[in-house]
Amino acid sequence: MLSNASLLRRAATVAARRTMATSAAHRPPLDLYGLNARYANATYIAASKANSLEKVEGELLAIKASAESSKQFKSFLENPLISRDDKTKQVVDMLKGKTSLVTMNLMTTLAGNARLNNVAGVADDYVRLMKAKRGEVEATIVSAEPLNKSQTAAVNEAMKGQFPAGAKVVLKTEVDPSILGGLQIQIGDKFLDLSVGSRIEEVGRTAV
Repeated sequence: MLSNASLLRRAATVAARRTMATSAAHRPPLDLYGLNARYANATYIAASKANSLEKVEGELLAIKASAESSKQFKSFLENPLISRDDKTKQVVDMLKGKTSLVTMNLMTTLAGNARLNNVAGVADDYVRLMKAKRGEVEATIVSAEPLNKSQTAAVNEAMKGQFPAGAKVVLKTEVDPSILGGLQIQIGDKFLDLSVGSRIEEVGRTAV
């Protein structure tokens, strides 16, 4: 028969294993570093535990959009003359009943730490974590002129081999006349410059 001490040790071991499993289940899927990432990581874990990852993502994107479209709101976020306590109170008044508790906690924490001006960066890092969770890979195609549907489809088909199996590709196209022709391709953190402009520069460097 097991002693009380043995039973306690076994119970502690089981509890520790369950805690580790729970922690792993809510761990961010991507290693991000820096000040904004610290807030984004903590928010991701809290949202995962609250089963509100997508809801918080939408709320943070909405707050970021408001900061970009409203000069008054942007000024409030960036104004260093408003005390931390006043900012915290105003954040609560603005968001009470309109956002999840996770988003409210993030915003009041940022206000209390005088970091509300970081909210856009925190939102961007949170979205990066969510894209990693969904297995999304961003690819940006830059061309001198807008690509038509057939050209976009051809580029997408040609790039398939560059993505991991099962990846969900989010393809964006941008226009930049300064590249003169050809394409610039950004896949995650990889950049490929196939533009005419870059070739001209290369020829110029070679000729010198």
